[in-house]
Amino acid sequence: MATKDRQIIHMDMDAFYASVEVLDNPALKGRPVVVGGPKKRGVVSAASYEARKFGVHSAMPMATAVRLCPQGIFLPVRMGRYKELSDQIFEIFLRYTPLVEPLSLDEAFLDVTASIHLFGPAEEIAKQIKQSVQEEIGLTVSAGVGPSKLTAKIASDLNKPDGLTIVPEGKVRQFLASLPIEKLWGIGKVTQRDLSLLNVKTVGDLSRLPKDLLQRRFGQQGLQLYFLSKGIDDRPVLADRKIKSIGREETFGEDILDKEKAKKEILRLSQRVSKRLRRHKVGGRTISLKVTYADFSRISRSVTIPAATDDGRKVYGHSLELLEKTEIGEKPIRLLGIYLSQLSKPGEGQLPLFETDDGITRGSLLNRAMDRIQSKYGDQAIVPGTLLD
Repeated sequence: MATKDRQIIHMDMDAFYASVEVLDNPALKGRPVVVGGPKKRGVVSAASYEARKFGVHSAMPMATAVRLCPQGIFLPVRMGRYKELSDQIFEIFLRYTPLVEPLSLDEAFLDVTASIHLFGPAEEIAKQIKQSVQEEIGLTVSAGVGPSKLTAKIASDLNKPDGLTIVPEGKVRQFLASLPIEKLWGIGKVTQRDLSLLNVKTVGDLSRLPKDLLQRRFGQQGLQLYFLSKGIDDRPVLADRKIKSIGREETFGEDILDKEKAKKEILRLSQRVSKRLRRHKVGGRTISLKVTYADFSRISRSVTIPAATDDGRKVYGHSLELLEKTEIGEKPIRLLGIYLSQLSKPGEGQLPLFETDDGITRGSLLNRAMDRIQSKYGDQAIVPGTLLD
């Protein structure tokens, strides 16, 4: 289908993590809420619009956020809760089209081209989705509508929060022309600096440069920038995007040198990662341990096992073996992370030796029971004894 025939919506939740915290605790409404890691060493994951007025933004060190906004409400990340609401929001998206491409928990592309005869114009579909999310979930979402991913994504960011921006097919180049070049995909600080040497500040400036010049100067990226600056973007919405890895990592308030303390953190991370795997109904064959030392140097160690697993005890055991291949006890550790990849149905690969009569391992039954208890009574209702203190 030609680009001009398509109708694509980009839905982007407004300050999602922070908004969920306000939803769950209305007393926080109107206050500067910042969600992220530890104040000394963590990173901001999300900031409410009240906090953004002080210059706080995502990916900023939490220490900087505290300095900019000392009166802020600083809260830890509750990924399980965000995932729960994200699933509900995506269910609303899927009512209008099966062509939903998630980019993260809080944003997605929707190709509604084939849905127009059922639900009306794309603008009306976007309005219906926004209203449903507001009424059923209690959160606001901004939307951009256009004939391509490029225009829809840029449009959704222009009138936040709770915005709706429409880019008609015949107005794409006019819409893009006055925007700063950093609005285009693939333009970071280095590319922006190089383009400024060519006196390029807006997308319109970029669109007037010859294709050969951009290709000589920036290679394949230059060719992509040439087409994007003219609003040419034929990328389809990919509804079958698959998660390639699932993991968790933790930045510590104080560097870890003690091996036993590191083992305890590995256990905690293994439990959290395994619970996420089970929530997604997948297991992983490749287990990777990520380590960042106090001097910010980084290493990773990996092992591939015969069959995919979602069992925290197995993840923990293999992660401990990987920990021994690091400089634990010799160099202070700032961050630890555990990731599983080569995802598939748990148990796929070499079959486990010890099974119940119906083919389910005893470990799986125990994990399911723990998940049910934690779902009903909270994550701390049942934990390994080592983590009780």
